[in-house]
Amino acid sequence: MRTWAKLMAASALAAAPALAQDAGPPMGPLRPDQVEFRALYKELVETNTTLSAGSCTLAAEKMAAHLKAAGFKDSDLTLFSTPEHPKEGGLVAILQGRSKTVKPMLLLGHLDVVEAKREDWTRDPFTLIEENGYFYARGSSDMKAMDAAWVDILARMKKAGTVPKRTIKLALTCGEETTYAFNGAEWLAKNKPDLIAAEFALNEGGGGRSDGHGKVVSQSIQVGEKAVQNYKLETFNPGGHSSVPVRDNAIYELADAIAKVRDYEFPVVLSDTTRAFFAKLGATRKDAMGAAMLAIAKNPADAEAAATLSKDRSYHSMLRTTCVATLLDGGHANNALPQHAAANVNCRIFPGESVERVQAALATAIGDPKVKISFVPPIRPPAVPPPLNPKIIGPAEKLVAKYFPGVPLIPSMSTGGTDGIFLAAIGIPVYGAPGGWGDPDGNGTHGLNERRSVRSLYVGRDFLTELVKTYAEMD
Repeated sequence: MRTWAKLMAASALAAAPALAQDAGPPMGPLRPDQVEFRALYKELVETNTTLSAGSCTLAAEKMAAHLKAAGFKDSDLTLFSTPEHPKEGGLVAILQGRSKTVKPMLLLGHLDVVEAKREDWTRDPFTLIEENGYFYARGSSDMKAMDAAWVDILARMKKAGTVPKRTIKLALTCGEETTYAFNGAEWLAKNKPDLIAAEFALNEGGGGRSDGHGKVVSQSIQVGEKAVQNYKLETFNPGGHSSVPVRDNAIYELADAIAKVRDYEFPVVLSDTTRAFFAKLGATRKDAMGAAMLAIAKNPADAEAAATLSKDRSYHSMLRTTCVATLLDGGHANNALPQHAAANVNCRIFPGESVERVQAALATAIGDPKVKISFVPPIRPPAVPPPLNPKIIGPAEKLVAKYFPGVPLIPSMSTGGTDGIFLAAIGIPVYGAPGGWGDPDGNGTHGLNERRSVRSLYVGRDFLTELVKTYAEMD
């Protein structure tokens, strides 16, 4: 316990709040523990984990080796994969706690990254390059910074002989970034639920935003996310020779259906999280958008407030289920009337809504029984929002106030999706942890020249260390 207290004090001193908000000159010499962390982060980032050419299994093995070097036994580590997907494996690690009654906590992270072509990038996407206050590489932000922090936290606790009250589990998995890939989090939830059983989990999805010049202006904790479901729209026709066209045309029918999907707005709906989001964020603003946030939080039926908020694409998506056409396929020859046309419609479904009800809403909006609407596998579980639990929110708020004075911690709902949806389906509420931050332009995540602020990496790691240790001592 004394060693743990020293580590906590050192972490707190090293992560002075001014550091996180000072754009200033480059950071000074790194502490020894930061040097070790940087090496771990570099190793993980430079391990290619794309679906096409990489290996999550190799990354998981490397992280397991770090934990073993820190003192974890083989019995504490579970490396897993399937014969069908040998390169898409993962790791579960367990740091046993003192209490036999307090339920464990789970740290979740995906190892896989979005594809990156060297010819498109300014720098090699799989070489970690530090330049002008940023780390550049695929996965530098999404989400190997957090993965490395999770491994680093457990390794340092093990080396220090720390035995927390609450058992801490770590699950590093593959398949989050690609719909049709083998998903390790889903596999664990279905096949090894006892291995990852926990009172709650921490995941990606939270974090802060800077003003683009190094100053952190907000921090969020993700409390819920939308579910992702794809639908296939199809039209069929006998076709014929293109020299004798008729109005009855599969492509035209599909185009009409897509236009109706474009024009359809799902109704406004709020959850506890989004109501708190708009109320808290609205209170910090003195403009028309802030007034609309406060109004919608009080009355979701306020059409004027909804219209104002919907001018912002992110707020528009937070207010409702959304569906958008993303892929097209149609016809079979240049000189033939199309016999078949199809489109993929990608929907982000508000928590509490079912995939069947969204399918029915699309059918009603299209209003043409000749348009077939079917589910595109996989069909994922419905989104189950976790509660705004004071045991989770409270400690995070205190740490945000400590590291980022004057910056609010705002509960948020992700309009995208994470692997947390699979854990929620087996009763594990998942929260996106705050701490690190990104810039307003998104830092190239999923795009070109992905980057992570150097300060965000190190301060975020210290923040997460303190957050995990705080939760680990709670009843």
